[in-house]
Amino acid sequence: MKLYGYWRSQATYRVRVAMNLKGITPEDETIDLAKGVQFQPGYRAVNPQSVVPALFDGPGPALTQSLAIMEYLEETHPKPPLLPRDPRDRARVRALALIPIAEIHPLMVPRVRNYVENDLKLGEAARVEWIRHWVGLGLAALETLLAGDPRTGRYCHGDAPTFADICLAGQVIGAQNSDCDVTPYPTVLRIHETCMKLDAFSSAHPRKRPDAPKALAKGP
Repeated sequence: MKLYGYWRSQATYRVRVAMNLKGITPEDETIDLAKGVQFQPGYRAVNPQSVVPALFDGPGPALTQSLAIMEYLEETHPKPPLLPRDPRDRARVRALALIPIAEIHPLMVPRVRNYVENDLKLGEAARVEWIRHWVGLGLAALETLLAGDPRTGRYCHGDAPTFADICLAGQVIGAQNSDCDVTPYPTVLRIHETCMKLDAFSSAHPRKRPDAPKALAKGP
C-alpha cells in the first residue's frame, strides 16, 4: 500500500491510525499542502480533488476520502474490528465519526480558512472566530451524545477503539492546533486522552511525523 498524506492533515491522521490499529505499514508519500504540491498535475492525476489522503492498494485508481478508506480497510483487514457487530451500534459509531468528518473538519481546512480570511477579506480575527465557532458546536454535540449514552465506555462505544475514537482524537488534535479550548468537553477530552495512551494513536500524532517541522517535534 502507498499512502499520500501530509503531517498536519486530520484526514491523513484518521487513516494512519486505522492502519496502525490493523497492523498495516504503508509506503508514505508526502504531499506538502503548504507548498501547493496538491495542485500540481502529478498529484491531480492521483486525486482530482487536490486533497489528502489518497491510498493505492494494488492496481486501479487511488482510494480517496478518509472514511471511505477506513471502510475499505475494515472490509479487507477485518481484525481487529473498528465497527461493532450490531447494526444499531454500527450506526451510532458512524454517526459519532461523521460529526468530526462532516460537520467540523470541512469548515476548518486550509482552503476554507484562506477563503474566509483572504478571499472574503474578513481578516485573521474572523477566521479564528469562524474555526472556534464550528469546533465548539461540533464538540458540544459530541459531548452530549457521549456523556448521555450508557454505551459510552472507556472509548466512544464500549471498551475498544472504533471509527468514532479515531475521528474524535483527530478532531481534538486539530482543535488544539488551532488554539481552541477543549476543556468544556470533559467526556471528549477523557476519551481523547485514553486514545493517546495507545501507540496506534500517539505515534501517528502530527508532531511526530517525519515531514513535520523539526521545531514542533517536542510538542504535545
